[in-house]
Amino acid sequence: MSSAVVLFNLGGPDSIEAIEPFLNNLFCDPDIFNLPFGQKLFAKLISSRRAPKVAEEYKLIGGRSPINEWTEKQRSMLEVSLRNNNESVDVYTAMRYWNPLTKEVAANVESKNYDKIILLPLYPHYSITTTGSSFNEWKRHYNGDKSKLIFVNDYYLHPKYLEAINQRIDETILRFPEKVRNEIQIVFSAHGTPISLVKKGDPYSEHIKQTVEAVMKLRKHSHNHHLCFQSKVGPMKWLEPATSTMIEELALQNKKNLLIVPISFVSDHVETLFELDIEYRHIAEKAGIENYIVMKGLNDSQLFIDALSEIVKAKLNGK
Repeated sequence: MSSAVVLFNLGGPDSIEAIEPFLNNLFCDPDIFNLPFGQKLFAKLISSRRAPKVAEEYKLIGGRSPINEWTEKQRSMLEVSLRNNNESVDVYTAMRYWNPLTKEVAANVESKNYDKIILLPLYPHYSITTTGSSFNEWKRHYNGDKSKLIFVNDYYLHPKYLEAINQRIDETILRFPEKVRNEIQIVFSAHGTPISLVKKGDPYSEHIKQTVEAVMKLRKHSHNHHLCFQSKVGPMKWLEPATSTMIEELALQNKKNLLIVPISFVSDHVETLFELDIEYRHIAEKAGIENYIVMKGLNDSQLFIDALSEIVKAKLNGK
């Protein structure tokens, strides 16, 4: 029996020139910006307007998004892990807004006549704007036997996923001067969403809270912790508190040592490397924070790959 695993992620521009078409794909997504008419024109206008500013951000992190390379690394590690367990599995990557696009991957997978196809998002927490959008895009383009499809909606409390986060936190604590390690404030920063989504029943923010609580419980509440939200765009009301506000408030409370945990991301990209590590670092330094250290993403964490491998094996075994 042969199986395919499709890892879903957002993707990211692989060059400065790719930024505007990447943004255009993003703003065309009906699961994020659902306009009654004129969506393509809206996407064209807003992507051309935002591209120069976004390009400046990417120039500060090497001129391209590392999300593509990290996702390929995760794909490769997962495939090795599954094949080492005698599974006849091919692992693919399908990006929502950049290459390899979901449309192309769906056609490729469909042509191979697999017995089972496991759709596994690299978003541990379910939101219509991430997992939902990726699944909808797959359904639009996959014309094969639907009974072969196995959807993984979330895994925000998977023990090895939680363990992977804690391993990264422990590694990051060691980067602080020894004398301040007991004073560290652990600041979990998740990608925000509009409040209107929460009111419609999107479970993302609740999933995030449960992950944070589970991580801290495993740590036996080793440090004070805080949850906040980043990456707000537009005038709508979003989840609060904002990460930038949280940093300033902790500084006012004379908390000088912040460990920033990018909790809703499984690999480094512009929102961790620029927004958290450059933009918010300026805010922290201006506010008087003495040690501001951003945890690196799960990236090539073997524990995280083990979590994905266990999820796939359970699905292959009908669990």
